[in-house]
Amino acid sequence: MKKFFFFTKSIIFLFFIFLICISGLYIYAYFSPKLELTNIGQMYIYDQDDTLVYQGSGSSEWTNLDDISDYLINAVISVEDKNFYQHQGFDYLRIAKAMFLNIKNKAIVQGASTISQQYIKNMYLDFDKTWSRKIEEAFLTLELEVHYDKNEILEGYLNTINFGAGNYGVMNASQYYFNKDAKDLTLEEALILAGIPKNPSNYNPVTHYDDCINRAKIVALAMYNNNFIDEETYHSLFNDKIEIYGKRDQNNLQMLMYYQDAVLKELETLKGIPTSLLDSGSLKIYTNLNLEAQENLEHNILNTIQDENLQVAGVLIDPDTGAIQALTGGKNYIESQFNRAISSKRQVGSTMKPFLYYAALENGMTSSSTFYSEKTNFVFSNNKIYSPSNYNDIYANKNITMAAALAYSDNIYAVKTHLFLGEETLVDTAKKAGIQGELTANPSLALGTSELNMMDFAQGYTTLSNGGYQTDNFLIRKVEDLDGNVLYEHKNKKKLVLNNNYVYILNELLTNTSNIKFQNYNTPTALSIANKMTKKYALKTGTTNTDYWTVGYNKDALLMLWLGYDDSLEITSDASKWAKNIWVNTMESYLSDKENNWYETPPNVIGVLEDPITGEIATNNNAAIFYYVKGSEGNSKSIEVNNEINEE
Repeated sequence: MKKFFFFTKSIIFLFFIFLICISGLYIYAYFSPKLELTNIGQMYIYDQDDTLVYQGSGSSEWTNLDDISDYLINAVISVEDKNFYQHQGFDYLRIAKAMFLNIKNKAIVQGASTISQQYIKNMYLDFDKTWSRKIEEAFLTLELEVHYDKNEILEGYLNTINFGAGNYGVMNASQYYFNKDAKDLTLEEALILAGIPKNPSNYNPVTHYDDCINRAKIVALAMYNNNFIDEETYHSLFNDKIEIYGKRDQNNLQMLMYYQDAVLKELETLKGIPTSLLDSGSLKIYTNLNLEAQENLEHNILNTIQDENLQVAGVLIDPDTGAIQALTGGKNYIESQFNRAISSKRQVGSTMKPFLYYAALENGMTSSSTFYSEKTNFVFSNNKIYSPSNYNDIYANKNITMAAALAYSDNIYAVKTHLFLGEETLVDTAKKAGIQGELTANPSLALGTSELNMMDFAQGYTTLSNGGYQTDNFLIRKVEDLDGNVLYEHKNKKKLVLNNNYVYILNELLTNTSNIKFQNYNTPTALSIANKMTKKYALKTGTTNTDYWTVGYNKDALLMLWLGYDDSLEITSDASKWAKNIWVNTMESYLSDKENNWYETPPNVIGVLEDPITGEIATNNNAAIFYYVKGSEGNSKSIEVNNEINEE
């Protein structure tokens, strides 16, 4: 009996200690500064003309609770936090129940977050599951509860919650999904919206209608159990298909959100912006987005690719500054939020070769240096054999120039060059150009077998398109707080990292991929789109079994494109045709009002008319201009590579 009384007294004592601690925390929270609600999540994103293109809260004006359908309010409360109006920030009985079920099932099968907690987490905190983050969440929830009444908290939550497809807040979501204001939602529409935040991608009614309706039925059951709808109403729901609008009145681009996601990722890397503002999203972000170029890129992608499963990534850059003016990480953001431009790594194929041939020029080779192009087995000292092949197994079976090798993307010439220079040379050159990704120094690196991220790879190409100057590619020009104070401003930095004589020669070599004068035993890789070109371009394509790349540029623009499947299925030749046509149509449209702006020939570089294949002084009308650093034009020679290589 004594043990029982001792246990009872202990429980009562601990309960009073708990009450005192909680009361103390509430009192402390009451005297803490009041949290700002209406500015939280008001993240404004502007294009290059300072035109507003996106607002993170999803609404240009805060939507009052009176202007939100009661159906939606009751649906959200029923499914998210049925005791919202009774608790003081934490539903302790629900927490206890969740703990019991999770312990019983030895897994997290039920959560206990209230609307107040979710609001704090969405607006002020990241999603780390650390104890420090949970403690901070708990204290901020207390602050929220003591400074605001329940209607104000619910109003803030509904104005900032993520409803998927880039829609934050009930007004944005209502207008996007149903083309109506939040106060005019029907019961079924409200049930659909209330179900989306659980998983905004999977419960998107535009792309996952059936899953969305199944989730809405769960919300309906919660409303019925909480006496917000009667049994007859509950059983009459969703007998007919609900019409989904799924459009925006402005900037209704399928791919624009990929650019905005890339902006938010870059924002996290910027120094000088207070963590509190990064967490709350109370910022004005001025970007390099060229909305016309973005729309043009999307138009050409959607009107060219005829395979619904084939994906795409692309980035359009101003070579002089590194400003990223258009970007897509897929064909349709609503269907897939995975941003292939900033998040994936793929083999780059022959688009690695320009860095190889720059290294060759820098190490004594010239535009007319020749290797013998034939089917070749490279035998290494460890008895390993490497047997690269040319596309369609086409070989010259004779010596060909570097110019021809680039025009045809000859793999044998590339591997021989790579081994002649030493495998580390290409790695060093790519790093010097600005590529940060891991590159493995092996024989196949010359053919682009290493996987790289598009944004990283584009950094190297920006250096080539900028005459050898490295500059940081960037999306964000400036960041301000909501009062207009400048928190960050991009400063252009240029550093000469490559010899501009050799970069100029390389860029001239890359124009031969669309040069009819190189039509011979093989066809230049981009000749099929030469008739669409009104400007001069350096252009390279790259193919692996699963990837197709097209990268080209001049002084005014650099456009990099990738096509492939997410599950790495083999691509067909159609991908090559589509990628090249998307590239040329986008570039020609983007540069339509600009002159043919090519690079100025360095004073130390001269051009000589030579035969495209042999590199000999031209004796016919099929001559091409070969460029040399003065004094090296007489150094062209055939180079021999021993196919048996000693390699540790």
